[in-house]
Amino acid sequence: MSAMDLDAPVSIAPQFREGQTNATILCCNCGAPIDGTTSAGALCFDCVKLTVDVSQGIQREATLHFCRDCDRWLLPPSTWIVAAPESRELLALCLKKLRGLHKVRIIDASFIWTEPHSRRVKVKLTIQDSVSEGVVLQQAFEVEYVVAYQQCPECAKSYTANTWRACVQVRQKVPHKRTFLYLEQLILKHGAHKDSINIKEVKDGLDFFFSARNQAEKFVDFLNSVAPVRSKKSQELISMDIHTSTKSYKFTFSVELVPICKDDLVAIPIKLAKQVGNISPLGICYRVGTSVNILDPSTLQTADISTPIYWRAPFTSLADVQELVEFIIMDIEPIGPQKGRWLLAEATVARATDLGSNDTTYYTRTHLGNVLHPGDSVMGYMLTGTNFNNPQFDALEESNTYSSQIPDVMLVKKFYARKKKSKNRAWRLKRMARDEGDLLPKKADQERMDRDYEMFLRDVEEDAELRQTMALYKAKKKKEDEEAMSVVETDDGEDETPQIDMDELLDEFDELNVDDEE
Repeated sequence: MSAMDLDAPVSIAPQFREGQTNATILCCNCGAPIDGTTSAGALCFDCVKLTVDVSQGIQREATLHFCRDCDRWLLPPSTWIVAAPESRELLALCLKKLRGLHKVRIIDASFIWTEPHSRRVKVKLTIQDSVSEGVVLQQAFEVEYVVAYQQCPECAKSYTANTWRACVQVRQKVPHKRTFLYLEQLILKHGAHKDSINIKEVKDGLDFFFSARNQAEKFVDFLNSVAPVRSKKSQELISMDIHTSTKSYKFTFSVELVPICKDDLVAIPIKLAKQVGNISPLGICYRVGTSVNILDPSTLQTADISTPIYWRAPFTSLADVQELVEFIIMDIEPIGPQKGRWLLAEATVARATDLGSNDTTYYTRTHLGNVLHPGDSVMGYMLTGTNFNNPQFDALEESNTYSSQIPDVMLVKKFYARKKKSKNRAWRLKRMARDEGDLLPKKADQERMDRDYEMFLRDVEEDAELRQTMALYKAKKKKEDEEAMSVVETDDGEDETPQIDMDELLDEFDELNVDDEE
């Protein structure tokens, strides 16, 4: 045919026909037809799953380091973390230990249960990776971890001689522990002891040990903010590297509390008494906070002696609460103005031991006019016939101005006759876990400590201002003991002992941090 016939049919190649799929080839492994444009190395999908391993290069075995003393795990290079068995934290630690895991996509990860004593941890991982263009392969495999025991630096340091780096020695030279019991409650409420590695009980005080100097300095700053103290710092050279001039020191902070406690009888130096408001030198310490607060019961005048002023001219108390004497109110009459919770009154009292024998009475002025009534018992100091070996009191007796102002009796607080035992209190206080050290308490010392603690609990019941500075907790009681409260009933059936409102008590009570005195 010389000329092309335009009406003749034209043959179209198969690859250009409408609806025709791409060319197919045979799998080189099993012979199955596959798409030749998207095949991975001329392999079908089933053969790809059998021959290609996307987890290649990822560890199948690893080691986890565990400290048996503090139950922590090592997070390389030097971090120790707390993680419970089969927890999210432990799973994250296991994944961080595997090399090559960042090259693939993690779909799922979970623990496989193993016997707890096998020291093995198994994790099942599901990952995805792109084999070729358009082909994504998902694979699941197991990784086994061996748990190796290794001691962390903090626990290793506890078994050496240089356990601590800083020590705070808190001391108060008084015959009772009431101030330390109150200071203990302040420390517990504010959590100031959380950085201490040990608390040791020694004579006249406590030793707090810390692993770093800044922790001890922070604790000393807290003591300065809640109590009138003075501190001294000393350091001891432990070791020195002559090549790098690196030195290691131990630091010791000596903290001394003022030797004056609440309800103590004090005689202020005459010069100091004139400087702090011309108060009478003979008075009662009614509170010890950041300063020493003195009250003159005969005039209701108060004075605050700050910490720097006190340590510039220190003085001690004439008598403490262990020397209080019980008196009976024979007659009382309010005469003066009221100042807060105090009311000035004139009272006629007699010693409880003298009733029925000599019936000697004493006349005095007191600040307890709003709480005392005829027939009540009150605790006070007997000044007549008492010999105080104190230079400040001797100066008062020799002074023409103040010698006539010394009363026969100085009343301190109302006495509540308690018939119930301390076990029936509906509230409890937390106690710090302390190491008694070499000072094992004898029977007499233990009785004295119990007596001081009972006296402190009574102060908490009677003083509402004192309770506001500490945390009180509800005691767990049985049903038959629910009616037993911290109040007692007198013979006439009336409740006279101050009650603690249940709204003041907290519900949470950590048994691990409590020294049960009951």
